[in-house]
Amino acid sequence: MKTVSLLLASALVALTPAAAQDVGSVSLEDMADGALAGDTIAWDFVEGITTEVGPRQAGTEAEKRGRDWAVAWLRAQGFANVADEPFEMETWVPGDLHKAEIISPFPQPLVIQPLGGSASTGPDGITAEVVEFENIGALMAAPEGSLTGKIAYISHSMTPTQDGSQYGFAGPARWIGAGVAKNKGAIATVIKSVGTDYHRNPHVGGTTFRNADGSSDVGRPVPTPAGALSLPDAANLGRMFDRADGRPIKMKLTLTPQDLGTTTSGNVVGEIVGRDPSLPPVLVACHIDSWWNGPGAFDDGAGCGIVAAAALHVSHTGQPLRTIRVLMAGAEEVGLFGSVAYSKAHIDEKIGVGLESDFGADRIWRFESNFRDTNPALHAKLAASVARFGVADSTIVARGGADINISRDQSGAIIDLQQDGTRYFDLHHTPDDTLDKIDPVQLRQNVAVWTQVVGILANEPGSIQNGPDTPE
Repeated sequence: MKTVSLLLASALVALTPAAAQDVGSVSLEDMADGALAGDTIAWDFVEGITTEVGPRQAGTEAEKRGRDWAVAWLRAQGFANVADEPFEMETWVPGDLHKAEIISPFPQPLVIQPLGGSASTGPDGITAEVVEFENIGALMAAPEGSLTGKIAYISHSMTPTQDGSQYGFAGPARWIGAGVAKNKGAIATVIKSVGTDYHRNPHVGGTTFRNADGSSDVGRPVPTPAGALSLPDAANLGRMFDRADGRPIKMKLTLTPQDLGTTTSGNVVGEIVGRDPSLPPVLVACHIDSWWNGPGAFDDGAGCGIVAAAALHVSHTGQPLRTIRVLMAGAEEVGLFGSVAYSKAHIDEKIGVGLESDFGADRIWRFESNFRDTNPALHAKLAASVARFGVADSTIVARGGADINISRDQSGAIIDLQQDGTRYFDLHHTPDDTLDKIDPVQLRQNVAVWTQVVGILANEPGSIQNGPDTPE
């Protein structure tokens, strides 16, 4: 890499798209290498939104401030067609009282937070015997009615992994555990946080409830109170069961979440307009909301900064052939409401390819597509282009992130740029998801890889999914 090219690329990262098009002499490779050496755009986004807005709970005034901030930022960076596309949603908020206390035989407080979508105990709380389950499978095997009048406690043994695969193993304790326990008679559910850290910070997140027959569309299943214990407190509760010698463990649980009814959320969009409007756009996505208990630097402020920075860097090499559309989806955390709304509103607009960044800010290590077999030349070109950044090719078929439902709904082309998730679940949905956890060097590697991949896709004349001889 030439020093002159690197300096030129680094200097261009601050230019607006229009100004950069006048330069017209910087290659995509030099721009990506320059992003690796000195990108500041992604950091500017995540630093700004976490500092000036903070936590952005879906459907609330805080999320609206986040969307307004993102709209202003995109416009200031020179994006075209910037908009906040509203949609309605049912909104849940955590309330103010979050307490768990062991009454007997080892009286002491535990640190807990409510799970999204759960019910209130009322301010006076509830007191009941706790029944321990080693994992979700053990709970599912419990006899019907065996938890009547009791509190279910669900544990698991999640460990850190680079690919985040343990989330699929442990996640059901949160995703469906409270609903399963309720249908077996439990009056409340407590889980070991789905995470891998050992701070006294519960990992929050949504849970769901279904009717006893498994349906969710016949009437609305009535939720029960449900909360997540911090990992150290969950370990402590486990030790209590080991030492109880058959004595019942009684807990007083106080959680006061509220349903606010229907409120407005929205999806923030902006574009780098391409030269050929007949070609379907490249959709690069993230989500703008976070849970209430943290400013969402890793999840997903960094992702929004990464995809926006990549789009800008590509524009600095000249106007791309295809439009690059940035989607900062709303209300992802509470049920993918923004992704669903975006797909519903735009389903008749063909998307050329969809990509999302929503797994933190640590380095990208693997490239995946769902067109390795149908467009092997393009897959190979993309994989080779990012090898210099330490990214490996893969035969795994890309499935896409949560906020590109439209690509799945259209059975379209998808790429996954897999980030290192080794420490992601130390921070996920906790108060520790803060700006200081982002490594600027790894963040820049993300921007460089995204710049390279998006730049190739945005200038691809043929069908991305099915090769150059297949019309889109």
